[in-house]
Amino acid sequence: MSIFDQTIELPSSEIKLKTASLIGFKAKFDRIYTNLKLLLDKDGLLSWSRKFHHTELPAIAHLGDKYPLIILAGDAGTGKTVSAIAIADAMLRDLGKDGFFLKLSTRVRGEGLHGEMGQLVNDAFKELKEQAGKKRIAFLLIDEADAIATTRSTTQMHQEEKAAVNTLIQKIDEMRDMQGRAIVFMSTNRLHFIDEAIVRRAAVILEFERPDTDERQLLFEQDLEGLNLLNDEFTELARLTGPEANNGLGFSFSDLRLKVIPEAIARCYPNKALNYNDLVATIKLIKPSPQII
Repeated sequence: MSIFDQTIELPSSEIKLKTASLIGFKAKFDRIYTNLKLLLDKDGLLSWSRKFHHTELPAIAHLGDKYPLIILAGDAGTGKTVSAIAIADAMLRDLGKDGFFLKLSTRVRGEGLHGEMGQLVNDAFKELKEQAGKKRIAFLLIDEADAIATTRSTTQMHQEEKAAVNTLIQKIDEMRDMQGRAIVFMSTNRLHFIDEAIVRRAAVILEFERPDTDERQLLFEQDLEGLNLLNDEFTELARLTGPEANNGLGFSFSDLRLKVIPEAIARCYPNKALNYNDLVATIKLIKPSPQII
């Protein structure tokens, strides 16, 4: 049984196509990429410093101490996993490099016995190093990271689990020697469950929120292009799926794309065209997915 759910060669035309449909992707990518470039381009940093400050800023010498760790935190269905893959793909395109994206299997972690988790962590990071070459960058995604990186201050935690967290911290520390050629993503619905030492090491903690009104409207406009709805109708769909219309909790991206729109289509297929009233009726039948606390 593989310890990875996915091993994806990048760049990928399929991932690029999916990225085009992600709402608010550019701002997320820019924040992460600008931080990671500090690890990847030391010569460029020195040139920048000499050009604009006429000296080599001492701060540049410490940038190599940054950890190649990105934490994606937020509620379920807000696009953390797909964004990690898209960010990796876009980075490699911009840098003109090839690479691999490895997604650690939550199924394997769930079936592991006490004492095995540390070995799983070792195996995952060993593969990450092997996939990272001089002209390649390798990415590892630890999804639902709170299941493996739980804070060690929890009194009910087994010694084997604490040892696994210690191993994870050690492996993240070792990644600094790769000089940006190996990058770790962690995604979590419960940032407060992640061990404090891991949180401190993150170069970036990117918060993912449920879509706001403008983002919900844009999603409907993108996914229902060709339905010839009026702008006021798109605006009303966005309102109906917002927190004000749903006891303070709005629909997530996956609620809209994987529940609302498919069920609305199912109401009509194969006998009639999908219309605005079908969408409204469907929204009234579906509740937003509960928030994970």
